[in-house]
Amino acid sequence: MKFVYRFFLGCCLFILSGCETFKSSSQTTTRLESSYYRIEAPGQATSDQMSSFLVNNNKELSPQFTSFLASVYIEECADEGINADIAFCQMCHETNFLKFGNQVHIRQNNFAGLGATDDGARGIRFPSVRAGVRAHVQHLKAYASYAPLQKATIDPRFSKVVRGSAPTLFDLSGKWATDSQYAYKIEEKLYNLYNPPNTFSSFIAQINPFGK
Repeated sequence: MKFVYRFFLGCCLFILSGCETFKSSSQTTTRLESSYYRIEAPGQATSDQMSSFLVNNNKELSPQFTSFLASVYIEECADEGINADIAFCQMCHETNFLKFGNQVHIRQNNFAGLGATDDGARGIRFPSVRAGVRAHVQHLKAYASYAPLQKATIDPRFSKVVRGSAPTLFDLSGKWATDSQYAYKIEEKLYNLYNPPNTFSSFIAQINPFGK
């Protein structure tokens, strides 16, 4: 019985590896359409996609909280005309999928590193999750657009941004952060948000009783 299982598993993995090789070779040069990188634009992902993406990268989080956070991002971005997919992936990058670990702590409700600088500044504290998300979205809008905010300004650094200086994700490098690869790291998360891990690979890993 064990031999039959191993034979079946081997065949499945062989087929899968071929598919993955083909997939990876085609994806190395694949980029999303340019419209996906515009900050002042509608997002494409659903709250379920965002929630799953966050949970898959941080198993410590509850699906209830990630679903709530995703919904808040979508709502706040819709109010200001900002791409929720970019905002959410930027949050994932800035907070290391809500693991934090740098200057900013989770209790600050600061999801974008606002006020946290390379010289060790701790960053701004916001009174609630929604307030923190709203400040993040407002800061993105300051970079992406000349349009006025639809709600009262709660981002204390809004006026410090050169309005309209970063209409796309790639324009944020060197502006939002000093890291020259900043936008590309968020782009990778954006791509993974739209293209979750192969579910068949996960299925095989779960049913294999003999380990790797």
